[in-house]
Amino acid sequence: MIINGAMQVAQRGTSSTGITSSGYRQAPDRYRPSIGNAGTWTISQSTDAPEGFSNSYKFDCTTAKSSLDAGSDMALQYRIEGQDAQLLAKGTSSAASLTVSFYVKSTKTGTFILELMDNDNAREISKAYTISSSNTWERKVITFEGDTTGALDDDNARSLTLQWWLVAGTNFSSGTLNTSWSDPATANRVVGQVNIADSTSNEWLITGVQMELGEQATPFEHRSFGD
Repeated sequence: MIINGAMQVAQRGTSSTGITSSGYRQAPDRYRPSIGNAGTWTISQSTDAPEGFSNSYKFDCTTAKSSLDAGSDMALQYRIEGQDAQLLAKGTSSAASLTVSFYVKSTKTGTFILELMDNDNAREISKAYTISSSNTWERKVITFEGDTTGALDDDNARSLTLQWWLVAGTNFSSGTLNTSWSDPATANRVVGQVNIADSTSNEWLITGVQMELGEQATPFEHRSFGD
């Protein structure tokens, strides 16, 4: 269900500097940084990648934000049109689980949050994963259970958003992590997230993103540019 999971296509360009706000950048296509009061960043298509891959999506901190504002936030988004997510049967008794797998590398170790948002019905679910070793490519597999509430619109508008969180102020992180589908309090969305903006030495890279129906992750499916 993910296009450009290997971060090979970057039609806008390969690097953007001085980034402090949200929007698509000169970096791999279809992925969008969401940034607010979270330092300054260089965002790029990198050639640093795990074995079997050529590229990754890279965040490089150039101005730190060690003391976060309550509303500070930063995440990498991937937006999915409703017509491409009908196979999930969301909002029905047959709602299917989905599994997201990816390779990630960071100078910052600790807890990170991957959030899946239902934009049509204002519902959300968050799962934590751990980066164990600094500057080491690690593969992560995260399963989100099916949601029997809230059907997705069958159109070309955004219905689902994957968000890999990197920075979260207390507005988003002061409660209890919301690990099941609901319309949660904002404070429950990103609990436990480390602050990757706290040093200009920090980097975060991702590639090999795959989202599949069901509870099992399969090896990454490499596809041609045409596909």
